[in-house]
Amino acid sequence: MTLSQISTFTLLGLEGLPIEIEVDIADGLPGYTLLGLPDAALGESKERVRSAIINSGGSWPNRKVTVSLSPAWVPKSGSAFDAPIAVALMVAQGLVSAEATVGSVVLGELGLNGDVRSVPGILPLVLSAKKSGFTVAIVPIANIWEAKRVKEILVIGVQSLSEILEFYRSGVLPSVHEAEADQLSPSFIDYSDVAGQRDAKLALEIAAIGGHHVLMVGPPGTGKSMMAERIPTIMPPLSDGDVLDVLSVHSIAGYYNSEKFHRNEPPFLAPHHSATAVSMIGGGNKHIRPGACSLAHLGVLFIDEAPECNRVVLESLRQPLESGSITISRAVGSVTYPAQFMLVLAANPCPCGKFFGRGRACTCSAVARARYFQRLSGPLLDRIDIRIPVPPPSRLDLVDETPRESSAAMRHRVIAASERARARFSDEKWSRNAQIPSSALHRGYAAEKSAMRMLHGEIETERLNARGFHRVLRVAWSIADREGHEIPTLDDVTAAYAFRTGLENYL
Repeated sequence: MTLSQISTFTLLGLEGLPIEIEVDIADGLPGYTLLGLPDAALGESKERVRSAIINSGGSWPNRKVTVSLSPAWVPKSGSAFDAPIAVALMVAQGLVSAEATVGSVVLGELGLNGDVRSVPGILPLVLSAKKSGFTVAIVPIANIWEAKRVKEILVIGVQSLSEILEFYRSGVLPSVHEAEADQLSPSFIDYSDVAGQRDAKLALEIAAIGGHHVLMVGPPGTGKSMMAERIPTIMPPLSDGDVLDVLSVHSIAGYYNSEKFHRNEPPFLAPHHSATAVSMIGGGNKHIRPGACSLAHLGVLFIDEAPECNRVVLESLRQPLESGSITISRAVGSVTYPAQFMLVLAANPCPCGKFFGRGRACTCSAVARARYFQRLSGPLLDRIDIRIPVPPPSRLDLVDETPRESSAAMRHRVIAASERARARFSDEKWSRNAQIPSSALHRGYAAEKSAMRMLHGEIETERLNARGFHRVLRVAWSIADREGHEIPTLDDVTAAYAFRTGLENYL
């Protein structure tokens, strides 16, 4: 046989597009032609594939070789085509039976010595293969932990091209090389590490229940970053379906943390305040990659020193905060990534950071303090549900030897409250309080009458706008779930309103 055909996949956003690799070996001057809009990395595959085949005991045809990637109109990128091209060449030479490759898909980059190396995007590629009816996926051993998240398809991890050829020739599965993931190291961060800050911990617990956005303002060293980093430890674990969604985005970006994903822990992203808009929302030229807001999908996006962040970067978050997704358009096309995250901002009370208590140590003028917070635009702040001051812990807080409440205890309450919300929304299209549509808050999800009258009064006096009205109600539902109330009471709504107005001395 001088003609062969092998199936593989390429990524378009989060979706995998099936690609047929056709190899023709014909008489003529020795040469190698690659068709199908390959990028530079794919165009260099010839030498990697040639060396890998020779070093794996095969032979390179001394004839005219034509490799076609179909459909030809789709741009192809990356080195994941190396392994399937090598297999297609072996089939075309009759070294591997074509029937043995039916129903299987091959993915992986090849080293010159024949090693199969990891590539980004394995999880969504294997998911697409399963949806397309393939029963076997051969992947690099370094990617097997994520690929095995996909059920109902046989995932085979290989270290070398020789193992792929041996499997196709004999049907014998290669030895399992990956480390066992049953014994995971425990998380070393816990809310019991935070001294004092009882009110702030309560606010973050309520935020974790409903998925509400938070702004913390306090001087340096009060624990803002510590508390933000520990939010995932009190959030409910992700479902298996949610983990696939999150891991697909991380797989495309090559942002691996297998241990956390084995624990189904929500992701935590903390980009530096000097991050660019592209790193925050995603982008790229030929290959559009997800940014921090997509990597934080179903988790926490924490921005420390928020007023120091580029205003354009912060404003770029407004659209995903509302829609829960981000669409990036480039010349090569448009890609939509999920971006349903909990935004947590932290800021100092002033440029010098000492404007707290009576403010005697602060050296900033009133104008400087006002300008500092004007870097956070009104439309962005309007989307922040919970705004809390974080004062320095007292001397008693630091020396108190009473056991502090752990993340496990807080998580128990968060899970119980989240289950109440999930049961309430069982017939709806949403599952969290922060996702309740505005129209539903006026019909089946209003608070008790006295609480609604209080909010209407705040609107009449122009202390609350329509967006703030709805966001206060959503936070009130989270407070009610924590307290076990059927509907938000006046106390619940009052507490939610206090969270929204908690920084009036600064903003």
